[in-house]
Amino acid sequence: MDLDLAQRLERTEGMVCSSFIEPHNLVANVGAAWHDFAGTIAIFDGVGSPLTQTFCLGTPAPVGEADLATIEAWFAERGADTSHEVSPFAAVEMLQVMVARGYKPIEQSSVLVQQIGEPMVPSALRVRAVDPDVDARIWADTAFAGWSEDPTYAPFMRAMVDVSIANRSMWHYLVERGGEPIATGSMGIYGDVALLAGASTIPSARGQGAQAALLAKRLVDARARGCTVAMMVANVGSTSQRNAERNGFRVAYTRTKWQRARS
Repeated sequence: MDLDLAQRLERTEGMVCSSFIEPHNLVANVGAAWHDFAGTIAIFDGVGSPLTQTFCLGTPAPVGEADLATIEAWFAERGADTSHEVSPFAAVEMLQVMVARGYKPIEQSSVLVQQIGEPMVPSALRVRAVDPDVDARIWADTAFAGWSEDPTYAPFMRAMVDVSIANRSMWHYLVERGGEPIATGSMGIYGDVALLAGASTIPSARGQGAQAALLAKRLVDARARGCTVAMMVANVGSTSQRNAERNGFRVAYTRTKWQRARS
């Protein structure tokens, strides 16, 4: 784990998340937008959306007070508070400037990584890549059922799953048991890094290996598309993190989200 790998991981997540902007405006025109501020990826996906934030802050280059003010103005123009995902590779001096400007830490997450090697043992469950033109409704309904109990994301999830399946820059997967859909997941690629995201299992099917099967299938497909590294992001100490670690991922670093309310 070093700065170079952290930059690759952060850039991957930022660019994959930016791919949701166009499909979101097609599904529901919320004025979604993104901008590259000298390596810091700023995303506006609607006020209150979990995607409305920045990635890569302070890792490609030092960020000072003037840079922060410019980014804050971009979000304020859209009626949003400013949120930054900040890796521990950002300079501590930048954090001091953020604190002085009124930022507060609001969330932590684990960034997990795995070098893609030999395929994992296949599962008895069926995992398939979906055709968005055919399977959009069943994928979205299954994903929504899996996420609907999460108090953090439930208010946004109906719209988010519809936008997700409309994003043709992503690959989407469905896990089936006895012909019935029980879990979903997605994968985005930037360079040689695969971002595994959006995994969910319906409550009645949890603990039956759906997420392990989903991980295995996506890693096989990522390797076939030339990826050498896979990454995931999970809440610290969560079931998702433990599932990932059981399947070969390791925690690369813990990241903090900082937020500053509009003036």
